[in-house]
Amino acid sequence: MAKTLVFIEQREGKSKKASFELVAASAAAGNETHALIIGDNISGLAAECAQYGASKVHLAQDPALKLYTGEAYSRALTAAIKAISPEIVLGAHTPMGKDLFPLVAAQNDAGLATDCTAITFSGSKLSAKRPVYSGKALVEVEFVSGLQMATVRPNALGLPKPDASKTSDATTLTVDLSNLKTKILEVVKGSSARPDVTEASIVISGGRSLKSAENFKILEDLADSVGGAVGASRAAVDAGYRPHRDQVGQTGKVVSPTLYIACGISGAIQHLAGMRTSKVIVAINTDPNAPIFQIADYAVVGDLFQIIPALTAEFKKIKE
Repeated sequence: MAKTLVFIEQREGKSKKASFELVAASAAAGNETHALIIGDNISGLAAECAQYGASKVHLAQDPALKLYTGEAYSRALTAAIKAISPEIVLGAHTPMGKDLFPLVAAQNDAGLATDCTAITFSGSKLSAKRPVYSGKALVEVEFVSGLQMATVRPNALGLPKPDASKTSDATTLTVDLSNLKTKILEVVKGSSARPDVTEASIVISGGRSLKSAENFKILEDLADSVGGAVGASRAAVDAGYRPHRDQVGQTGKVVSPTLYIACGISGAIQHLAGMRTSKVIVAINTDPNAPIFQIADYAVVGDLFQIIPALTAEFKKIKE
């Protein structure tokens, strides 16, 4: 059994489900599982961590922690590591996790495995699988000694149902936040009712074959009918059809949804690196030799402008 610390990522008072996947996986392995929540006025989030198996919840609360900065959050996570003395520290492989964990690993002389698609606990030891060479191969990483840290792709482990009967103690963690050199003054974000591609269980992505930003409306209609997110290839983003926040791929976001529908995407290796761990992949393309068909579970050779509206109509009938 290991002592595990899970960093619970939260935005605007709502925890990311990817963090709960890690809590549940650690608890299911019989580990002593601690959860760390960083922010301001976040005590209300502690109960949800317990429902997924956290034996103890630690709160780092301060106005300086309301918005993420690597400097402030690394101090909080390092303070938790020193106070709890975990053998393993886990976090989600999100933009925040990708920034925070390398910083904290360097500060604590820890081993770090990033972008993991699977983790295994054996006593106090952690082993992890992660893709290399743009997803062409998987390697298994083991830690030789010292603190073991890892970030795991959202949706990679699965999320069990919460147990409302479970409770845990919540304690306040003292963090030295004096003499901070960085401060967030303002956050400007786009408005979207759809989930982020990294969090969604269904992602509908389009490529340059959509031909215009307006044509992405058919993908939005399909996504709305199934409660999914809309993604895009780099070619579509570079053409101005979608904002960069929707880009899936090596230079965009890495996703592992239950269902990934690629529409008019040929399947360049950079795009495959960002979505090939999806549970079910459906590819729609007019080219029967498109590389994406090599990894697709279902390949549809045809015109997406005919197929997508037909799919949307069927999903709407099922929903009704």
